[in-house]
Amino acid sequence: MSFQPDFAWGAATSAYQIEGAAALDGRKPSVWDRFCRQPGRVFEGHTGDVACDHYHRFREDIGLMKEIGLKAYRFSLSWSRVLPDGTGAINEKGLAFYDQLVDGLLEAGIDPWVTFFHWDYPLALQTRGGWLNDESSKWFAEYVQVVTDRLSDRVSHWMTLNEPQCFIGLGHRSGEHAPGDRMEMPHVLRGVHNALLAHGRAVQVIRASANIAPKIGWAPTGDVAVPLTRSEADVNAARDAYWSIEDGSVWNQAWWSDPVIKGAYPQNGLEAYGEAVPPHTDAEMAIISQPLDFYGMNLYNGHLVKAGADGKPEHVMRDPGVPTSHFQWRVTPEALYWGPKWVHERYGLPIAITENGLANQDWVAIDGAVHDPQRIDYVSRYVRELRRAASEGVSVLGYFHWTLMDNFEWAEGYRFRFGLVHVDFTTQQRTLKDSAYWYRDVIHSNGANIPD
Repeated sequence: MSFQPDFAWGAATSAYQIEGAAALDGRKPSVWDRFCRQPGRVFEGHTGDVACDHYHRFREDIGLMKEIGLKAYRFSLSWSRVLPDGTGAINEKGLAFYDQLVDGLLEAGIDPWVTFFHWDYPLALQTRGGWLNDESSKWFAEYVQVVTDRLSDRVSHWMTLNEPQCFIGLGHRSGEHAPGDRMEMPHVLRGVHNALLAHGRAVQVIRASANIAPKIGWAPTGDVAVPLTRSEADVNAARDAYWSIEDGSVWNQAWWSDPVIKGAYPQNGLEAYGEAVPPHTDAEMAIISQPLDFYGMNLYNGHLVKAGADGKPEHVMRDPGVPTSHFQWRVTPEALYWGPKWVHERYGLPIAITENGLANQDWVAIDGAVHDPQRIDYVSRYVRELRRAASEGVSVLGYFHWTLMDNFEWAEGYRFRFGLVHVDFTTQQRTLKDSAYWYRDVIHSNGANIPD
């Protein structure tokens, strides 16, 4: 079995992780530029100042995408490259870069899927309170308006926010990511609410201004609750676990997605968070819950759940020695079956897998090639599960491998490699890995060459 004929086989990147040119042509700092310069925050003091130098090498990189045979390419824009101060004056050179990138992709027959925000919040706005400022959603809408006016004559696929659980949870709760804050839950949930308002206002802007009919989604993340067995009790327990909410944590699906799709915060979250829930109005929830065309999912791993004696979910410890990525994420292919299944069942929207991939230890071998059989096996197993979900009625639009090329992996710097393309960060030499050639065959066969 293969996927639908127009399935979007792609790869994904983000601006700060690949572009470099951090202080060139009018771009001003983001929170990540500052975070990288704080001692001990990022592995060995690595920064995104140069990264993959994609800003200067995008034409070469488009050539690699074409060689791999990508049908689509998901990338994010640098907010502070477009609007250096976050609002106000537009940086024409920044917009011109994305103009050329989009044109180059279309000339190569690759469909651009644009993400507005992938964590690199403008530092100028962070000094004004960032996501905790109640004006933040309007700042974001201004930025989205500028980009939509410029690119929507050629771009039809748009995503508002990437992994809000991360940029709020890691950035404002645990402090592991930029801006590095460790806040109490009332402040964290205020940031959540403003980020959701930003999403909704962005959708409004795109719908009102796009020059060609837009297809709009977003891209949350999270571990998938996988039932230990296919018994009805375990399946029900895993479903309940997937939609559960724990006090003190924003690592869930329902608190984020119910407002976006259903227009209300879920009751179990109101109970879990209690007095920490920020004041919110019906008018604000109406803004947040603008209709979407698809639901993006960034999925990598999952955890096993079984039904306890009372039928309630119980987490199951994995066996010792279970396969893991270099990131120590457990390999759980079933996540690409159950995750889309849970979301499609609850919300009824088409699903796009907007990120999935393996952090591996890759290097150029003595023969000049990059051999990464673990990545090939990993993606085969995960895509096979996604195909199973599609065969059972889940509407799946596409699969975007994370990532196109090895890049800056946030607080981990350059030590984890997720790419189909190996990058020598000293010379900027690109080398297609074995997985890139294998993925080309997957795309050519529309997934039919992956065995059941």
